[in-house]
Amino acid sequence: MTLVAVVAYFYPEKFLCVDSGPVASADVIILLGGGNHERPGRAAELFRQQVAPRIIHTGEGDDDINRQLLLAAGVPARAIEIENKSTTTHENAEFTIKLLRAEKVRSAVLVTSWYHSRRALATFEHYAPEIKFYSRPTYYAFNRSDWTRLGINKKMRLEFVKLPAYWLRYGVK
Repeated sequence: MTLVAVVAYFYPEKFLCVDSGPVASADVIILLGGGNHERPGRAAELFRQQVAPRIIHTGEGDDDINRQLLLAAGVPARAIEIENKSTTTHENAEFTIKLLRAEKVRSAVLVTSWYHSRRALATFEHYAPEIKFYSRPTYYAFNRSDWTRLGINKKMRLEFVKLPAYWLRYGVK
């Protein structure tokens, strides 16, 4: 346990970032709101690679701008679905999974920031174990030299608080 804490402290990118690697195909790409508006670019990149035929954006607040960024990146409007009621990662999963189950989705690629990818993947897997989720995060500000300048240090520290909080509150491991 101590070794994990040491690694997490000195190498948070190795602990927080989960990348499933190249995904041949999935039913849908789930774009989580938040970040620094770098996430739509990653979702559009995966869409252009034909990883999935559509994108569901989940999250209140930046849904309009992220939709515009997806459109500007060449994603057709008909391939974009918006869930704009959720305000937390827990709600992202809760509200989006309802859509996935109604549409009988069997696999999905999650797109979020690298430092948020472990908690996002664990949350979606916890609430929908029957669906195969893949994580393909963005690597915006992945280099340690960018962390302070771009405000990633604060976001990373917050993830170390949110991970155990999600385990205690929701049972997400």
